[in-house]
Amino acid sequence: MKRNGSRHCLNRRSRFGSRERDWLREDVKRGCVYLYGADTATATAASASATASSSSDLHLVLCTVDTPASEICAGEGRERLYLQLHGDLVRRLEPTERPLQIVYDYLSRLGFDDPVRIQEEAANPDLGCMLRFYGEKPCQMDHLDRILLSGIYNVRKGKTQLHKWAERLVVLCGTCLIVSSVKDCQTGKMHILPLVGGKVEEVKRRQYCLAFSSAGAQAQTYHVSFETLAEYQRWQRQSSKVVSQRISTVDLSCHSLEEVPEHLFYSQDITYLNLRHNFMQLERPGGLDTFYKFSQLKGLNLSHNKLGSFPVLLCEISTLTELNLSCNGFHDLPSQIGNLLNLQTLCLDGNFLTTLPEELGNLQQLSSLGISFNNFSQIPKVYEKLTMLDKVVMAGNQLEVLKLEVLNCMSHVKHVDLRMNHLKTMVIENLEGNKYITHMDLRDNQLTDLDLSSLCNLEQLHCERNQLRELTLSGFSLRTLYANSNRLTAVNVYPVPSLLTSLELCRNLLECVPDWACEAKKIEILDVSYNLLTEIPVRILSSLSLRKLMVGHNHVQNLPALVEHIPLEVLDIQHNLLTRLPDTLFSKALNKLNKLEQLEELNLSGNKLKTIPTTIANCKRLHTLVAHSNHISIFPEILQLPQIQFVDLSCNDLTEILIPESLPATLQDLDLTGNTNLVLEHKTLDTFSHITTLKIDQKPLPTTDSTVTSTFWSHGLAEMAGQRNKLCISALAVDNFAEGVGAVYGMFDGDRNEELPRLLQCTMADVLLEEVQQSTNDTVFMAHTFLVSHRKLGMAGQKLGSSALLCYIRPDTADPTSSFSLTVANVGTCQAVLCRSGKPLPLSKVFSLEQDPEEAQRVKDQKAIITEDNKVNGVTCCTRLLGCTYLYPWILPKPHISSTPLTIQDELLILGNKALWEHLSYTEAVNAVCHVQDPLAAAKKLCTLAQSYGCQDNVGAMVVYLNVGEEGCTCEINGLTLPGPVGFASTAAIKDPPKPTTPSSSSGIASEFSSEMSTSEVSSEVGSTASDEHNTVGLDAGLLSRPERRCSLHPTPTSGVFQRQPSCATFSSNQSDNGLDSDDDQPVEGVMTNGSKVEVEVDIHCCRGRQLENSPTLRENSPTPCLEERARGLVFGIRRQNSVNSGILLPVSKDKTELQKSPSTSCLYGKKLSNGSIVPLEDSLNLIEVATEAPRKKTGYFAAPAQLEPEDQFVVPRDLEEEVKEQMKHHQESRPEPDSSEEGRTELAEEFDTAL
Repeated sequence: MKRNGSRHCLNRRSRFGSRERDWLREDVKRGCVYLYGADTATATAASASATASSSSDLHLVLCTVDTPASEICAGEGRERLYLQLHGDLVRRLEPTERPLQIVYDYLSRLGFDDPVRIQEEAANPDLGCMLRFYGEKPCQMDHLDRILLSGIYNVRKGKTQLHKWAERLVVLCGTCLIVSSVKDCQTGKMHILPLVGGKVEEVKRRQYCLAFSSAGAQAQTYHVSFETLAEYQRWQRQSSKVVSQRISTVDLSCHSLEEVPEHLFYSQDITYLNLRHNFMQLERPGGLDTFYKFSQLKGLNLSHNKLGSFPVLLCEISTLTELNLSCNGFHDLPSQIGNLLNLQTLCLDGNFLTTLPEELGNLQQLSSLGISFNNFSQIPKVYEKLTMLDKVVMAGNQLEVLKLEVLNCMSHVKHVDLRMNHLKTMVIENLEGNKYITHMDLRDNQLTDLDLSSLCNLEQLHCERNQLRELTLSGFSLRTLYANSNRLTAVNVYPVPSLLTSLELCRNLLECVPDWACEAKKIEILDVSYNLLTEIPVRILSSLSLRKLMVGHNHVQNLPALVEHIPLEVLDIQHNLLTRLPDTLFSKALNKLNKLEQLEELNLSGNKLKTIPTTIANCKRLHTLVAHSNHISIFPEILQLPQIQFVDLSCNDLTEILIPESLPATLQDLDLTGNTNLVLEHKTLDTFSHITTLKIDQKPLPTTDSTVTSTFWSHGLAEMAGQRNKLCISALAVDNFAEGVGAVYGMFDGDRNEELPRLLQCTMADVLLEEVQQSTNDTVFMAHTFLVSHRKLGMAGQKLGSSALLCYIRPDTADPTSSFSLTVANVGTCQAVLCRSGKPLPLSKVFSLEQDPEEAQRVKDQKAIITEDNKVNGVTCCTRLLGCTYLYPWILPKPHISSTPLTIQDELLILGNKALWEHLSYTEAVNAVCHVQDPLAAAKKLCTLAQSYGCQDNVGAMVVYLNVGEEGCTCEINGLTLPGPVGFASTAAIKDPPKPTTPSSSSGIASEFSSEMSTSEVSSEVGSTASDEHNTVGLDAGLLSRPERRCSLHPTPTSGVFQRQPSCATFSSNQSDNGLDSDDDQPVEGVMTNGSKVEVEVDIHCCRGRQLENSPTLRENSPTPCLEERARGLVFGIRRQNSVNSGILLPVSKDKTELQKSPSTSCLYGKKLSNGSIVPLEDSLNLIEVATEAPRKKTGYFAAPAQLEPEDQFVVPRDLEEEVKEQMKHHQESRPEPDSSEEGRTELAEEFDTAL
């Protein structure tokens, strides 16, 4: 081991030892850097990034955050260090840069906050897939071939054999083949052969030989003979690309270049050079300052090179017509830029520019200027001089005020793009109109009112996602208007737009369709969905130009009757208040044409329709009918339509289907699910057999009589591919997580890739389990779960990304009033919604540019390019994902985390991907499944509903039913399920399993025994098992052999009484009419009589019985042989509390025979009924004794809730029944009278809670 100076830099380590770990623990600013070797001769992209290097190629460098790269290089004997991000570009580190600080900053920006955890993550070798240091610059073979091919080969000039073969140095670089003497390759004569437009042919008479020919009448030819097949193929592949080009273009993008090879300057015919995504330097032999040597260069792309300052010498390349300098961190431009007089296109997007030099106005041929995503606060005045510009493209800047007079001075500007600025107001200083602007884009700003009536030639306006309340426009030239997602209550257009063809006003607050829209003569598309409309004007439905009408999600109650034929093709009136359709809606008009003869798609979903007029059979072109979620009872006459393809009549009241003799051959999809009264005969099913997709309800499976154990949650999952050929959704469901004390559910959506969702499905639960063991803070372990999962994606996460949603249910230790807490974390567009008291409670955050302004601003500040379709660098609309590491720092894996305590009002949890929530609102999703009993059926219903609304993408839904009440408790005491009124239960097998319990009127579960059951049958059901095999083992072995098990609802208490919600027991009598015997003169308070049965609501709480081993009296006078040596003093009593519905089962010793009575005790406990239908409260009351006493009268029997598992029930063998009964009887007769002095001195044992 070797140390360097005071920086604590330890080298030549391939793994951690105890000494290194101790050194790291002393200070969080210490850490390690993994240094990789680079074998560029044979390494490929996959092997260089995927395989773990051996100890000779990889070792640790222990250092501090203050250790510079120069010190590490000195210790390692290296000239320089290189940094590779995300397996992509490789950058040379400056000597003053600090590698460990780079790693720490990277992890901090990902989302790690704890310095200790950052130190641990930095030492993880898996981090190499995201960030890796090299001692030598790694290069991929195919990249080297694209840059330069060279070698010494045998060469012959000319097509004839007059010339001899000679050994020459051959170089293929750029667009030329360079042949020179081996000895005088630098000073001797060089032969340069331009290849663009030429030929590369195989020489058949000589092995591994190629003939290179230039283009033109005086073409020259060189034969080059290679030694191996691999070399031959490399040269043929690269040269074929060059000769196939139309123009002389060289693409060296994404090669981590700091300079171009010197041989490239011999290609004087290069007209376009692409150096995007490199690290080009200025002062180098092949640096930017030497580019003036390209005499014919017209196009140069230097975007994403992190230049920092504008290379002034580029202004000397007078031939340039196109220059791209986007994303280079420029803060200003030099005045010399005015020398590029031939420049036509200048792209400066993604920099930090605030002004433009006046010299830029000299570029009179400039027709395109891009300054989007900079820091401009106003429109530069230089635009007035650039008369060839017809567009002002300034998206993503910092404009707050729109001054129309500035645009009035630019008569040459027709298109204005000011989207994603900070526009709040608009200023009009004069009434002078603007006759030049035709297109305006103001999307994603903060405008509240917009008056563009002065733009009299405006043809198209985009103003979506503002806060507009009122909009005023000129209608002289208006053709298209897009004003979705605002707060519009009024849209004023004057005069009537006679040229308007498309009007989109959805998701606003409009109460009526504007009058001017009804008078537009050429309107073809009208979208006013998600508004407050109560009616559809007759003039709209009478329009002779309207092709598509979208009026869904409004409050329309009636449709006007049509009079004339209209050319409507798509009618969407879903989710309104329609109760009926006009009978004449589909009938013939006065001109004998069908009124909706051209109708192709009809959506009537979510209304209150009972029937669809039979005249729909007149719509001969109808191919799609969607009418789910109505009250339709009669199947519409649509199976005779010749072009019908898709029919959705799910969730209606259909009872039968009238089928014609032959179905149309075009029918592909028929959805009849959710029609509970619909019964399809076999003949009908045979008729539908040719349909590609037939959706009907599955018959319920027959129920069994096996005991059903209570659970706190159950889930159902449905995934549908839609019209795509692969499913890119995966889900995670673990009902028993972390040894059964919690549950984990997740949803992963890869959009276009299926690899990442599957990886996350397999690994994320394990990562969560590890993180839960390290921290109890839900925010910390959930965030670390996402960040570690992001790292574990490895190479797959470099170019691919996935939305992720994770829900973790665990016992709530922070809130004593809650049993469980739900922690939800997500990135991307997957969401979770909790149904609480029938209302939706969103728990997730959508990380997209459109729905999260804060995230959009963060991405803008990082100078990402957001395309017009609102995607980061044109890739994804999400700002946070797992994976997509190459888009760092714009795309991050840090999740949104929320925690909420679960209550008894929480009914279910819905997890869904982007496609589900795009087509379903939270309320609609909750209402759709809140009454569905089966979670799987509920999940399928949600997916089907989304597809019914037009979802054609992958859609996934998971429904988790929550049951966090008392019904799900499964506590045990010392390996034995706690006894309820029915008796003890053990791991012995049940001879006759009880019937499934049924819910009672309260929170408990009621179960009953037959009144004909004999005493022996009762004792057999509730007594203990006494087989020959276990007869002498004793109760200790049966009760205490297993460790005590507690459910998550009732963790082990530390001390005191742990109360729970009341449960219910039912006591019944089938002889007394009102639950009383002949000697009972009054009904008992708290007893509900229903004729032949008495139901008493009693809460029976169990506690831990003490082992009274030191009580000889109890051992000697044990009442029951089966319990004499097994119970070890375990005797239970019932303690009354302040309510009828509350009580605790307590262990008491024999001498404490009287329980303390509460003054508020109900008369239910104060009166003992002689018929045994209500159990009296006595002091040392054992449950087996209760079971024996209950049937003393033939008219009474005992019943109480029980959920006995098949392996946990004691059964008294029939040969011991008489002996057990005799012992019980003897115990009752020999029991002494209770001592009043002992009253009130009952010792409270350690108590706990359980379900009975």
